[in-house]
Amino acid sequence: MKNRSGEKIKLASIDELFGVVNEESAMEIEISKIHPFKNHPFKVLDDEKMQDLVESVRINGVLTPVLLRMDDNEEYEMVSGHRRMHAAQLAGLTTIPAIVRELSDDDAIVAMVDANIQREELLPSEKAFAYKMKQEAMKHQGSRTDLTLGQNVPKFKRTTEAIADGTGESYKQIQRYIRLTELIPELLDLVDNKKLQFTVAVNISYIDKEVQEWIYEYISDTGFIKPKQIASLRNQLNDGPINQIQMLSIFNNCVMAKKVSRSLTFSEKKLTKYFPDDYTAKDMEQVIESLLEKWMQEQSC
Repeated sequence: MKNRSGEKIKLASIDELFGVVNEESAMEIEISKIHPFKNHPFKVLDDEKMQDLVESVRINGVLTPVLLRMDDNEEYEMVSGHRRMHAAQLAGLTTIPAIVRELSDDDAIVAMVDANIQREELLPSEKAFAYKMKQEAMKHQGSRTDLTLGQNVPKFKRTTEAIADGTGESYKQIQRYIRLTELIPELLDLVDNKKLQFTVAVNISYIDKEVQEWIYEYISDTGFIKPKQIASLRNQLNDGPINQIQMLSIFNNCVMAKKVSRSLTFSEKKLTKYFPDDYTAKDMEQVIESLLEKWMQEQSC
């Protein structure tokens, strides 16, 4: 089809061809003017991966700009890029490439969480507080993620479904992570260090903070806590408050194994046919033990 006379033909620019239309331009910002995001839930560790990142920054610089927003003091708040900025500082840089965007508090939280949540090897506590922050931000925004849901569906469920999108986790798992924020710090550290099972920790999160402190003391003393102990404790708490001694009694009753009585008797008549007449009861006992030891060794081979 021919173009009408005088109609201009618009040619695609190089940027359009490569899919970067209206791309925000980065600028160099002084690191000294940037402060961390308030209550940033993701840890910046000086581990082996950080050393690799520092070395990369020394050689290539910071390849991906960080995301900032202006604060009320005309300075900058980091939204996404805390690890890159830390690496840049360790590498001796004084500026960092950054995109500055106008973001509300809630929009900044959502952007901060989304930029970090897909990182590998996040600790349960990092996910817990990140999901909690995003959930609260989305509630402030009045987010509705599924208009087909009935009016009686809790808003909590709708926001956790939205958070779950793209994470590879179910909304129920998101809810479990958020529950971890109700743990006392000592118990949450045990979860991070894989000394307290995730599902057990979620169950503990429904228990009063004072009782949680008793549970932590118990774990510190014994080195363990079993799911059935927490289940029994929660059942008892449904009937009313308890003290620490009562809690210990509940725990002890759960782990006390009932010993099955196993009595075994050999009559003298049955045994004497296998031994010489001059063998005493002690002699026969020693022979029997020796034979049983040999049998046990053969079984283990």
